Amino acid sequence: MDKPDISGRPLWRTLLAPHLPALFLLLACQAGQAIAALTLPTLSADVIDRGVLRNDIQHILHMILIMLVVAVCQILFSIGTAWLGARIAIGIGRDLRSAVYARVQLFSLKEMRRFGTSTLITRTTNDVQQLQAVLVMILTIVMTAPIMAIGGIVMAVRQDAQLSLLLLVSVPLLALIIGIITALTIPLFSRMQGQIDRLNQILREQITGLRVIRAFVRDTRERARFAEAKDGLTDTTLRVGRLMALQLPAASMVMQLSSVAMVWFAAHRIALGEMQVGSLVAFLTYIIQILISVMIASLLFAIAPRALVSGRRIAEVLATTSSVAEPEQPVALPATAHTRGEVEFRDVYFSYPGATQPVVRNVSFNIAPGETVAVIGGTGSGKSTLVNLIPRLFDATSGSVLVAGVDVCALPLDSLWSLIGLVPQEPFLFSGTIADNLRYGQPDASDEQLWHALEVAQAKDFVAELSLGLAAPVAQGGDNFSGGQRQRLTIARAIVRRPAIYLFDDSSSALDYATDAHLRAALASDLGPGAAVLIVGQRVNALRHANRILVLDKGEIVGSGTHDQLLETSAEYREIVESQRGSEVAA
Repeated sequence: MDKPDISGRPLWRTLLAPHLPALFLLLACQAGQAIAALTLPTLSADVIDRGVLRNDIQHILHMILIMLVVAVCQILFSIGTAWLGARIAIGIGRDLRSAVYARVQLFSLKEMRRFGTSTLITRTTNDVQQLQAVLVMILTIVMTAPIMAIGGIVMAVRQDAQLSLLLLVSVPLLALIIGIITALTIPLFSRMQGQIDRLNQILREQITGLRVIRAFVRDTRERARFAEAKDGLTDTTLRVGRLMALQLPAASMVMQLSSVAMVWFAAHRIALGEMQVGSLVAFLTYIIQILISVMIASLLFAIAPRALVSGRRIAEVLATTSSVAEPEQPVALPATAHTRGEVEFRDVYFSYPGATQPVVRNVSFNIAPGETVAVIGGTGSGKSTLVNLIPRLFDATSGSVLVAGVDVCALPLDSLWSLIGLVPQEPFLFSGTIADNLRYGQPDASDEQLWHALEVAQAKDFVAELSLGLAAPVAQGGDNFSGGQRQRLTIARAIVRRPAIYLFDDSSSALDYATDAHLRAALASDLGPGAAVLIVGQRVNALRHANRILVLDKGEIVGSGTHDQLLETSAEYREIVESQRGSEVAA
């Protein structure tokens, strides 16, 4: 299904528009159901007063036949209401989930870090499910309640206006009880959704970091951490459950007391001849219908608080626009952009939200077509941030990042991304097959192209050893491969695309020195004369043959030149080389 367009008009209108015909048919079924239900007590009263009390068998049979027809109609309308209501609610839930997913896909790393993965998963699944459950109840049950309540009041007044004054006591009393319980549960539901987020976060961390937990013998601590979050959610859920459990007994008490009071007062009126027995039976039925309608409405209040919280959380996601947006007046790429890669940084500064100091400051350099530029520096010096600024995973706080001579903020995102082959610091593979992953950026790549990319990435040997080869399965995240194998497969995925700009963000850290050397040699001969290459790394041995090496310290470029030049001019670079001399990377 296409993702719903949520731009330019209210979301509720977008979600309801495809279901309007079904919604009108649903309203007709509910009206028919309510009319049938309200007609039956009047027919019952007529059977008693004109049939039973007068011993008129023919009239009784005639009215029973009419009541049977009305009852069958009520059943058919009820079936139609349930089917249409469930279909509409599930359809809206599907569309809402698609809208949230589509919005999240537009987020930059800034918005992803602001929300967090665990809460976005909860909002896309559990929160949407809460709203869907409320919609099912509203459309199938609750929408009928006002019709029944209003119709019941009208019919009750027609039977006996004076006795109907008792509704002025019972209905407000029942509404007051429900209102108090609802007011107490709304804060608890809000806390509950936050606790579900926390539980998801802890569970994801423990599953992802299972090896670390076992290696450092932290099982007991992690169990206690999970138990704390679990017990907090359990306690909140129990408190909500206890409060909600009061609703049905309270409503039943009001209903039964109202029935007793009405029989008490009606008995005197029947004794005085002011009221018929059949009218009392019909009146009691209408009163029960009115109070049941109020109870049905109270079911909405039982889940509405949690759905309200979920709705706010979903609305927050949908109201968030990405800090990396499409340009209002996009600039077309030059004709040579896909064959001649070129990157330039001009006085670039970047600060993370809430940070007191910029992570990258006053950075200016360029990568010419066919040139390989390496970036080295200590942990936290801003190396990966530089890489993320080129494909606009973040936007520079000030200054300009240019690709093919055009500011990246002026390029359509799809056009910009089509130029780039990114190998991230943490290699990630999608579930499927090796071929599926390699074709991720080039769907029409042939098997020969895939094997060539694997050969360049030094992954051909271990893939060929697999019984299924390119069709070998890949687990979620590539967990069935080692770290070095995942890195080589992600490098091959970038090579298959044959982009104009290659970004390697510490992408060979898990490889041994021999494999790394073979990889660098293969890349140098395969990438082509027009490709611009930016390599970020920690190991001097992996970067020393670059055309130019940039030394980054606290977000600033403190050295630039070849390996030999930097050994003479940069104290920071010499310090890095000396620290790695034992790893056979000395000059």
